[in-house]
Amino acid sequence: MDVIQSRQNPLIKACIKLMENRRERLKTGQTLLDGPHLLAAALDAGQAPERLLLSQSAPQRAEVAALAARFEGPVSVVADALFAELTELESASGVLALWAPPPAPAPLQRGLVLALDGVQDPGNVGAMLRTAAAAGVAQVWLSPSCADVWSPKVLRAGMGAHFLLPVVERADLPVLLANFAGRKAVTVLDGSISLYQADLRGDLVLVMGSEGQGVSREVLALADLRLAIPMRAGLESLNVGAAAAICLYERLRQTLSA
Repeated sequence: MDVIQSRQNPLIKACIKLMENRRERLKTGQTLLDGPHLLAAALDAGQAPERLLLSQSAPQRAEVAALAARFEGPVSVVADALFAELTELESASGVLALWAPPPAPAPLQRGLVLALDGVQDPGNVGAMLRTAAAAGVAQVWLSPSCADVWSPKVLRAGMGAHFLLPVVERADLPVLLANFAGRKAVTVLDGSISLYQADLRGDLVLVMGSEGQGVSREVLALADLRLAIPMRAGLESLNVGAAAAICLYERLRQTLSA
């Protein structure tokens, strides 16, 4: 099998654009899965990538060789030094995959939904997707100002949650919230009640706001449940990912206790 050596190779150029540019990901409908964990999660979920890229030395690793054996599509081998330019991992894993995310589902009007309003940190977005998948969330909505949910950084932070959770990106949250049949809960200090005094059972959208500004005015105006997480005096706020986990698992506790 030929080994790709040049940065000018069309496949390499395309991968670099996908890694660096959200617009390119939107235009092509593709993204990159970086590392064996994401590839394994995709295959386990029946989400077969379109192509594998292996570093020249990767097949010597048992984990990579086993994953490559499960893949039935085309495989390209890339020189080790060139492959290192395609990954953001400090230690190159030796495997990348070109993957086409599924089309966005129809937004739910019932059930449990997590909505992210302007959450811009890729690590926070990925961590909340992972928590949402674990806590039984049925769908996730992301406003246009959120970090790109299909970026390699968010995919890595999600640790496979993307393959289990229906995601609606670039969502018009005020419209979707207005059409939702259940309650709309936001985390906010003004006019709120303690999370542990609220009934979170039934159809619910939990909205988590941006790291600095919180939820937008338009979203806040549609909320019928304002929640505050009790905290020790002197602390201003929690990390948004931690706050989402606390709220989602309080909802799960209440549901299981019913």
